[in-house]
This record gives sequence, structure tokens and C-alpha cells, in this order.
Amino acid sequence: MSRLDVQTDSANIASFLDAAAHERPDDPAIFVPQGKVKDKASFAEYSYRDLNDTSTAIARGLKTIGVGQGTRVALMVRPGFELFAITFGLFKAGAVPVLIDPGIGARRMGRCLQDARPEAFIGIPLAHVARITLGWGRKTIKSTVTVGGFRMWGGTSLKAIISRGRGSEDELPATDPDDDAAILFTSGSTGAPKGVVYLHRHFRAQVDLIRDTYQIQPGEIDLPTFPLFALFDPALQMTTVIPKMDPTRPAAADPRVLVDTIKAFEITNMFGSPGLLNTLGRHLATNSVELPSLKRVISAGAAVPDVVMERVLGALSDDARIYTPYGATECLPVASIGSHEILGGTQAQTATGAGVCVGYPVAPNEVSIIEISDEPIPQWHQVKVLPAGHIGEIVVRGPTTTQGYFGRSEATRHAKIVHGEDPWVSHRMGDVGYLDERGRLWFCGRKAHRVETDSRTHFTVPIEMVFNTHPQVFRTALVAVGAGSLRRPALCVELEKDAGDWQKIVEELRTIGARYPVTQEVEVFLKHGGFPVDIRHNAKIGREELSVWANKVTR
Repeated sequence: MSRLDVQTDSANIASFLDAAAHERPDDPAIFVPQGKVKDKASFAEYSYRDLNDTSTAIARGLKTIGVGQGTRVALMVRPGFELFAITFGLFKAGAVPVLIDPGIGARRMGRCLQDARPEAFIGIPLAHVARITLGWGRKTIKSTVTVGGFRMWGGTSLKAIISRGRGSEDELPATDPDDDAAILFTSGSTGAPKGVVYLHRHFRAQVDLIRDTYQIQPGEIDLPTFPLFALFDPALQMTTVIPKMDPTRPAAADPRVLVDTIKAFEITNMFGSPGLLNTLGRHLATNSVELPSLKRVISAGAAVPDVVMERVLGALSDDARIYTPYGATECLPVASIGSHEILGGTQAQTATGAGVCVGYPVAPNEVSIIEISDEPIPQWHQVKVLPAGHIGEIVVRGPTTTQGYFGRSEATRHAKIVHGEDPWVSHRMGDVGYLDERGRLWFCGRKAHRVETDSRTHFTVPIEMVFNTHPQVFRTALVAVGAGSLRRPALCVELEKDAGDWQKIVEELRTIGARYPVTQEVEVFLKHGGFPVDIRHNAKIGREELSVWANKVTR
């Protein structure tokens, strides 16, 4: 490896990859499925040297088409070696990748790209066809790169970019910790997707916090079923095994393929949404599968039901854990808790209306609970901090707390609170919850989903978790029905597939609700065939859509 192949700029997130390639050049960095997956031989292998050298070539090659420091680049490539190499190549070039969930839908994708105003577009042929047909970035995109296939629309191929880069010895630009590193769009599950601006220091802090919180060791083998989380693997020196699945439909992943992959590679770490873990857990329990190599499962996007945890843990070794970090695209991780603490204590409180414990804040994050407000709060001295045990709005300040949204000044104004001249701002999570006397954070739902009636404010998660204890209930969602003085809470209920008589279940739910103060005012129960959920995790419930439905059926 030549000296020029090593990114010496430690501020750049790509320097983690350079270090991995220097320390373990021939170790596998990525395995990518090829065709039908049967065993380990069905995967193509790429080393850290392969990934680092290719990303450096891409960084240098992009310079020949005017893509360099500060250039915003829309990236639409399927999970695989090219996605990793291009992303780290963009980091090394000082460019700013724009990353959007592929399953977000054409209309929302167009709005995201309109917000981000990309100056370059790198994608597979299908993405370019959509770009041309739908007019994505027509006014701003000046350079295009096609990954594989034909390119009748012109531009440059990735193959040509790599070839040019390998023949260049241009130095890569220096990066400041406060330079823009990427624009990551939120899932839009609770409103319009927004482009979160990440600085290089945010990414570096995330790597440190994730590694230290979960004690991740170099050489571990990861199965990341969420593509964006996979991009942390090279920085953590974990080998990535790309799963054979549709990343836009994690809950529909084939559990048999996942099991075969975990066994073939002796996977030690896995990231999976609650929806995917539900699918996998049912398969594991039904078929008495054992996965002794898997010692750590990380799940985010929504709470993991206790029964799902128990099913998955039943297949793992006694010292294995499921961890549920709490956070958001704007700030991650904020807090974390393990299955041993949930199943060993907090689940009992959750079942009686305490909300969901998401654990202790991850140091050095500062988590505060402030009085709920739907208005902007410009300065920290204007907030009212609530004492332990009081439900309010969750606010976090730390090294991964992002500064704002790209092109959305009003959304930034509502989400951020400034601390004078300090560069670390506080982020309003959009969630409600409380800190207990031990300093643990409890989640009580989205602020926008609270149901206010003449008598009180009802928070979604504490109520739902009480009713979710019914063995024939898969999940529930609290919404408001009626208006004015007639406004009241209603519980939408999605049943397990083998559930019995609905009217009997309703009576049993009423009996459960009568036991606890938080649920006593819930008297309307509505059976729903299948909740709408978010694209990213297949776990966040589309409550706005459910609310419209509930108001129609109760008129």
C-alpha cells in the first residue's frame, strides 16, 4: 500500500477504513450474495485492502468530473461492495452523499431530492431511468455516474471513474471536523422526510459511542439487515455479510435464509428491526433452531415486544443479549438497554402502564425532560426542566446531536435549542417520556400522537403496552376519535392470526384496562386487519392513517 493510498486526515470518517486496511489488509471486509444463497461459497468476498483501494480510486476519479469537496451527491445503489466503496470514496473526496430510503416512494423521493439539491447523481440504471422520467434534480444535477449496465443517458460509468482514479496520485482534500459529511433523510413515518446534515465529527462520535456501548471488537462478523447501519462496519472493523433480502421489506425477509447465513458465517452481531426479529423469532421457536455464534442483536425503530425477545433469545447462548438503542436519525445513540434488564425487571412495569424503559443515557449525552410545547424554543434558558417521574418532552445534547436539516430552516427552528455560543445544540426528539429516580429514560410515545381530551392527556405507549399483554393481541395503537368535547381515546387492535372471538377479546381488554389508572378511560376498541407501518423498519405504526380510519368507522 503506497503512502498516498492512506487517508491521513483523521477528521474524516473514512480514516477508520484506512486504519483497518493498514492493520488487517487481507481480512474480509464484505461478503456479498451472488444469486441464490446456499452456503458461504454463494458470496463474493472483498478484503479491507480491496475496499480501501477502490474507494480511494473512486475519490480521485470523481475529481475528474468535478465531484469534490462539498459536492452533494445523490446515491442510489443497492447494498453491496459498490455501495460501500462509493460511500467511502465520497467521504474521502470531501463530497456529501445524499442517502434516502429506497422504498420511500417516487413522489417522496422527488421531494427529498428537491430539498437536497444534489449536484451529482450516482446510481444503478433503474435509478437513472427514474431520475430522467420523473425529473429528479433536473435543475441542479450536473454530473452523473452509472453503476453497472447501460447508460444511454450519457455521463460516466463507475468502471471508468475507478480506472481514472487508479491512474492518479492526486492528494485527497483535507477535512475539517465541522465539514458536512452526509445528508441522511429521516423515514418520514411521522411527517415529511427531512434531510439531516451530518458533520464528520458526528459520524466519528457515533462510531466511538456504538463501539464502546456494545463492546464491539475488531474481527466480529455482522449481519446488518438495515443498509445504512452496515456502513458503520468497516469503521468498527467488523466483517459485513450482506443478507439476501429486500431491505425495504425487512419483516418479509425469509427467516430460513437468515438462519443459514448466520450459521455459515458464524455471525456474532446482527442488526434487525422489531419487524424482522418478529419474523425470525417465530421461525426459531417453531423449528427449535439454535444460533450459538450470535452473541449480540441490536434492534431499533420501535420497542421490541417481550415475546419477540424471548423467542429470539431462546435460540442463543445464555450470555447473548438483545440491545435496543434509543435515538433518531438526528441523534444516535441516545440511550440503550439490554434484554437482561428488560426481561428481568422493566417489562413488569411496562405491563402496568409505566411506558417502555430505554435505559440509561449513553455518556456523554445529556438527556433532559422539559415541559411539552409545540412551539419553537430558541434558547436553552427558555425551557422548563421537569423533575424525575414527570412526563415531558425528551431533549438530548451530545457529540452526535446534529445541528439541523438541509434546506428546512423552519423544521430546524422547531427541533433545535441553542446553548448560547456553544456548538453543541439540544435536539428535541419529538418524543415524550420521563427519567426515573435511577436516571433511566422511559419512553411514552411521540409528542404529536398524544391524545388530549377535556379530562386529561393520554400518552400512547404506556396505554398500548398494557393492552398488548393480552395473548391474542399482536399490537395496538391509541388514536383520538371525535372532536371538541366529544374527543376521546380509541384503541385500534391488530390481532394474532389465530385469535378467537372479537367480542370476547374486547371484554377481556376492558377488564385489563380497568386495572390501571392510565387505561381506565379507554372504552372504544376497534379491530383492524393490519396496521400500516414505516418503510425503514416495518415497525413504526402509521398512526395518522389509522386515525383517519378510526374516525370513519366510529361516525
